[in-house]
Amino acid sequence: MTNDLPIKKILTERQLAPSKKLGQNFLVHRQTAERIVELSGVTPDDSVVELGVGLGSLTLPLAERVRQVIGLELDAGIVAYHRERQDLPGNVTLLHQDLLKADFGGLAAQTNGPLKILANLPYSISNLLLFKLIENHQALNWAVLMLQKEVGQRLTARVGSKEYGVLSVLLADCASVETIMQVGPGQFHPRPKVDSVVVRITFRPVPARVAQLPPHDRKLLRRIVNAAFGQRRKTLRNSLSAGMIKGLSREQISALLSQSEINPETRAERLTLEDFVRLTNAMADCTPG
Repeated sequence: MTNDLPIKKILTERQLAPSKKLGQNFLVHRQTAERIVELSGVTPDDSVVELGVGLGSLTLPLAERVRQVIGLELDAGIVAYHRERQDLPGNVTLLHQDLLKADFGGLAAQTNGPLKILANLPYSISNLLLFKLIENHQALNWAVLMLQKEVGQRLTARVGSKEYGVLSVLLADCASVETIMQVGPGQFHPRPKVDSVVVRITFRPVPARVAQLPPHDRKLLRRIVNAAFGQRRKTLRNSLSAGMIKGLSREQISALLSQSEINPETRAERLTLEDFVRLTNAMADCTPG
């Protein structure tokens, strides 16, 4: 596969060296970009939000397939380049904005429905963005994201694996996740030291597993999951005692775990989402405030 997008030439001409601070790795292969857009399943009626427009590797093939693209880009030099050149299609709206500060609810209202998101995420902000998606899941339809392979593995990790952790549980509580593509380091400039994957995170329609969960306090669930995995080598009784929660004693936590049909001596990576939800509801019933 040839390097058929003139990314390096544009960067050189505009003195736009890839920013290490922003974690920029530009996708340089047109075929890969087109394949990602194809696998996203977009339709001609869609409005799609692209997080991190960069030099348009994904933007251009995306704009050919959808009604509207709203592109967010933090790099002022790249925004100035696009505005000066007027090189983006007419159905692309470019916003100079930090995607981590984006108002997803407002964007959803602007696009007349839950958001459909496409992004080649900088590795440095992928975790922060994923937590933002979780917090705003009610405003989202789906997100197709290119991530560091290691992060992608956490999202699809099985119970009991070393990759299984906070993101595995919290995403499962509001979405389903599947890996749809592998991308090697040679397809980027500059070349990263790791492989990448493209994942599809589906929030709507609500996945069957999510729909079957009993009502629960998602904020409390997040606190419990964070505490449980915060010291993942400890037993749940000890990690929850050390990490939380509103004055509950070690004995109370042990009793709540047993009440939730969870062995207090087990560790966080052995618990399913359903286990965590049962524990959340048990703690909600007894936790003051």
